[in-house]
Amino acid sequence: MYQSLKKSLYFFVAGYFRFFASIRLSLWKPRIIVITGSSGKTTLLHLIESQLGDKARYTHEANSSFGIPFDILNLHRKNLLLYEWPLLIFLAPVKVFSKLPKEELYIVEADCDRPHEGKFLSEFLKPEVTLWTNVSRTHSMNFEGEVKKGRFKIVDEAIAYEFGYYARNTKNLVIIGDSSKNLENQLSRVKCTIENISSKNNKVEYSVDVDGCIFVIDDKRYSFNYLLPKKTSTLILTCRLLMDYLGERLDAKFRNFKLAPGRSSVFTGIQNTTLIDSSYNANLDSMTEIIEMFSKIEAKEKWVVLGDMIEQGTWEEEEHKKLAEVVLKHNFQKVILMGPRVSKYTKPVLLENNINIVSFVSPKEVLSYLENNIKGGEVILFKGARFLEGVIEHLLKNKEDVKKLARRERVWQIRRERWGL
Repeated sequence: MYQSLKKSLYFFVAGYFRFFASIRLSLWKPRIIVITGSSGKTTLLHLIESQLGDKARYTHEANSSFGIPFDILNLHRKNLLLYEWPLLIFLAPVKVFSKLPKEELYIVEADCDRPHEGKFLSEFLKPEVTLWTNVSRTHSMNFEGEVKKGRFKIVDEAIAYEFGYYARNTKNLVIIGDSSKNLENQLSRVKCTIENISSKNNKVEYSVDVDGCIFVIDDKRYSFNYLLPKKTSTLILTCRLLMDYLGERLDAKFRNFKLAPGRSSVFTGIQNTTLIDSSYNANLDSMTEIIEMFSKIEAKEKWVVLGDMIEQGTWEEEEHKKLAEVVLKHNFQKVILMGPRVSKYTKPVLLENNINIVSFVSPKEVLSYLENNIKGGEVILFKGARFLEGVIEHLLKNKEDVKKLARRERVWQIRRERWGL
């Protein structure tokens, strides 16, 4: 009942904050650059921030129909708990006429978690430039109704169409990172210039180890002290094109780049283990990219801990079986599954192929298994949903590193506690 009411009122309540945010936006008048797509948005935002620094304002940890208006109004949800809402509602009109940001550029990460969100946000933002990273099955469950109504043949089309609103409502330039048939079908809606990186034959060389990665793109070298998958090359090229458009000089060393929490951060764990935390999100595309990246890292003992891919709806069996096929391409010493979906759909495929595998439903069980079976020196990748960051928290050698994990708000702490973490 609560979830149904929340869903029905979502855009009505979001519209209240959007109304006041639009007034403030009209007073501020920044040049708006939207970053959208199924994955890679946050990494691209951080790549751009490393170039522009304080020349722009950025929507850190705010990419939804609520988060973006909140960011414009300088409203903050500290704990993500219900008691915060009355104050937020009261403050929205008050914040309209507070001191305006000094930055002339506004870099906005914008998602499409549900139908109508792309339309809702893009008509409000009216971006000068849109950077569209890709389209894949994210939040598919929320788009099932669009297929059942007969508006689209497959869910991939519905998701692409919603993202397409950002491109449609862009004034000057749309840059496409990694295109697909479903994405390209939306480009007829675009009324401005389109730069499609995936249509160019860019030569890419890539290497990675636990200390970082190197990209050589068209004979130009880019190095990072972070773990980034090979497809990040399209984000680098997108960033490069944007700098050209803005008339800014590109720092090819990306000296000021910082990776957001939960995107393949590397930590030292108990018993001299190396923990790779890629627990922030999980869809088949992002799982595939990170698993392939991990496979290239040299280590004697490599383990993967994989959680469920949630919100896949009707397609969850298909997606989780495809995940098994991705894992089978690589020779990991141990595969640990956590969650009902990977246990039901991914595990049987792996067992048929004699993979060294164990599976659990809860994060507490995974933590107990790791604590009892780690021998020392393992390199362990964590990727997927269901509170994997809570498992990592208990395996860290330096407990101060807890601050660098994702989902530190009080609401997530409460949920982890309920799962025994």
